[in-house]
Amino acid sequence: MKIKNLITTIALMMITIFSFAQNEDDKRVIDDAEEAIKTMKNADKGLNTFFENSSGYVVFPNVGEGAFILGAATGNGVVYDDGATIGMANLKKLDVGLQAGGQAFMQIIFFETEDEFEEFKDEEFEFSAEIQAIILDKGATKSANYSDGVVVFVKSKGGVMADLSVGGQKFSYSEF
Repeated sequence: MKIKNLITTIALMMITIFSFAQNEDDKRVIDDAEEAIKTMKNADKGLNTFFENSSGYVVFPNVGEGAFILGAATGNGVVYDDGATIGMANLKKLDVGLQAGGQAFMQIIFFETEDEFEEFKDEEFEFSAEIQAIILDKGATKSANYSDGVVVFVKSKGGVMADLSVGGQKFSYSEF
């Protein structure tokens, strides 16, 4: 009986420690996402229109990508609905082709309608070939339009990448 109680106590302690660590990680990503939003809005004031009119959006403040023929990228993000944080997201990208280098960037995905936003939250969302990321620079939002209900903005944080490849991004979502 004592061993069972000890195991239960240890398991509860581990869950508590993991939950605390996870919450600290989430808090750091949320803080980074808020900074990324400020940085990207400062880069192009027209981005405010997308924040105000989208059904929801996801901010990936730190995406890292590296490649030499085979490429991969990963990043954690924050999911927003009406400007409120509702959950966390994860991005994984894998591609193959003529590519080499490494880079870090911020990425925001805006969803035009509730249907596209729900697809993302149900983890049924994937980029189609027509969806291109718009490099955020002053005035870039003037000609930006939704494609298949989605528009993506990217701002480089550093690095160099030559890329002519084919692949896709996979997303996961967890609600608070």
